[in-house]
Order: sequence, then C-alpha cells, then structure tokens
Amino acid sequence: VQLQASGGGLVQAGGSLRLSCAASERSFGGYAVGWFRQAPGKEREFVAAIRWSGGSTYYTDSLKDRFTISKNNAKNTVYLQMNRLEPEDTAVYHCAAGRAIVSTMQSPNAYYHWGQGTQVTVSS
Repeated sequence: VQLQASGGGLVQAGGSLRLSCAASERSFGGYAVGWFRQAPGKEREFVAAIRWSGGSTYYTDSLKDRFTISKNNAKNTVYLQMNRLEPEDTAVYHCAAGRAIVSTMQSPNAYYHWGQGTQVTVSS
C-alpha cells in the first residue's frame, strides 16, 4: 500500500492543523494506521494510531488531550487533528500502516508501509 501524507505547514502556537494520510493501491483493511513524528536530533516518536477495522484508537499519553485520530472509510484516509499546537510539536509527521497489535502499537517496527512525511512547524 502506498501512503501519502499531507496537511503540514507553518502555524502559530495555539493554532490547529489537520494531517491526512491517504492510501492508494489497496485499502487500509486489516491494518492499524499510525502517526509518528520525528524532530531534528530526536528519536521517532509515536503519536497516535487507529485500527481500520473497528476504529479503536491509541494515543501517547502526553498528546491525547490535544490530538485526535480518525478515519474516513469511503476516502480510505486517516486524519490527525492537532489542536493547541506548541513549538515542541514541530517535527516531520509520518503515517504508517501495519498489522500492529495492542502491545506493539507504539513501535515503529510494527509498521511496514510508510508515507514520505509532512513537515509541521509551530512558531512561538
């Protein structure tokens, strides 16, 4: 499955962005779809994930009050709504798909299809 991430940009602190991850060639059926982010000089960090079948969602604790992951079955797209953005949220955001299970949902190793990433920059 090919993934295309979009929606990044430059926003002031306190603002919002919605990222999209669209799949082509096949649907997300059977997969978990996750968002990860990587800031310069830092490790790739799990942000959120959603099971395509059933829609269960998973978040890293520190972001769950500001970020919301959702999906649109008809558009074969997963979204990440990011509110009250902070400069610390500045990173390249990647979406990924894989047959992750609950215990591996936050591990990049559980995902084997990755999009190219979209840059999010939050100015103070």
